[in-house]
Amino acid sequence: LTGRRPLRRQSVKESATYDMRAVVCMALAAPGLGLMPSPRSGALVRPASFGARSRVAIHSESDGRGVSSFDGGGVPSDSSTDDAELAAAAAAGELSSEETAPPSWGPSTVLPSDLPALKTKLLAMAAATARGEAASPSEKDEVRDLVFALESAMDPAAASYERDMLGTWELVFSDTQLFRSSPFFMAGRAVCKDGQEADQYDWFCDQHRAALSMSQIKRVRQVVSETQLVSEFEVSAGTVPFIESVPIPFGGIKYSGGLPLAITGAIVSSADIVEKMDDMSIKLLMDTVEIKGSNIPGLRNLLDTVVRLESRALGNALEQNIDSYENPTPIFRTSYLDSDTRVSRDQDGKIFVYSKTSSSMVPTDYSDTAADFGLGDIVSGLTRAFL
Repeated sequence: LTGRRPLRRQSVKESATYDMRAVVCMALAAPGLGLMPSPRSGALVRPASFGARSRVAIHSESDGRGVSSFDGGGVPSDSSTDDAELAAAAAAGELSSEETAPPSWGPSTVLPSDLPALKTKLLAMAAATARGEAASPSEKDEVRDLVFALESAMDPAAASYERDMLGTWELVFSDTQLFRSSPFFMAGRAVCKDGQEADQYDWFCDQHRAALSMSQIKRVRQVVSETQLVSEFEVSAGTVPFIESVPIPFGGIKYSGGLPLAITGAIVSSADIVEKMDDMSIKLLMDTVEIKGSNIPGLRNLLDTVVRLESRALGNALEQNIDSYENPTPIFRTSYLDSDTRVSRDQDGKIFVYSKTSSSMVPTDYSDTAADFGLGDIVSGLTRAFL
């Protein structure tokens, strides 16, 4: 949408103030126009992840048409027009068909010079909030605005699947549980109907993480090839979280506390890419789930070579015996992509931001992980420190 009056410079206070009257107007106008408010400012836009991309009314300090509401300068602000006026005009039918038509691809009002500052701010927020796990609601909204601005600059014609999409990607931020970047959990969501079942699935995922809160999520990555997406979810959990009054051989001292021994491993989920779309989005068909690189003595070889969940085989059996069941094929949408940054969304629009670490399409080899609960590292550390 374009403004109906000249753009004016906004103060940070004006950008942060939200007129509740605009909410009502947008609620009336948005459904008919296929619009939704920006996560934090409320600006009427067509989000990149849902249908046609739009030239969102976002400007940087440098172009003289808007003032950044983010620290660091040069990062786009949310809106440079009067949202309430636009929404009211749309609701009253005063906008022309040209003004309400989905915009065609073209130069975004997020300038190329804005992108480095946008990505720097996004990575800083990701680091400060532990990839989103420790983010407050307002911090999540701030990151959503940054992502929204990136998405408005996305031009699929400028991206290449072979050059940009393929390789190893580290998850740096999500506004939901990190494990939902796995195709296994995407497939689980795809089985659920929208609405109440989707809400119940969200609740289940939250409780799943709460039940495993004693574990620590390490690295979370995706390895994308021409035909497959492999999710590697590395975790660690204390083996002996607390002991009380254990005698120490020297000096008659007793020790209470945890022991520096941990169970580690990676949950590796593999899915075939059954369809590639023009916007770099991919349709997935879940295959297997395995535990790789476990350091549990006695179980390591069994987990590496025998035990795994054959999700597709199970799904095929269900398809043959239950007429209403089909193997789920979730779509993982790519809403922003360049040579080092990718933003993807699941079917509910949940955000996953990745940084590319290499062009390798080979999953991680965990065979050199010792099955000793980390005791070997402790002994090596003691030797270096005291001998």
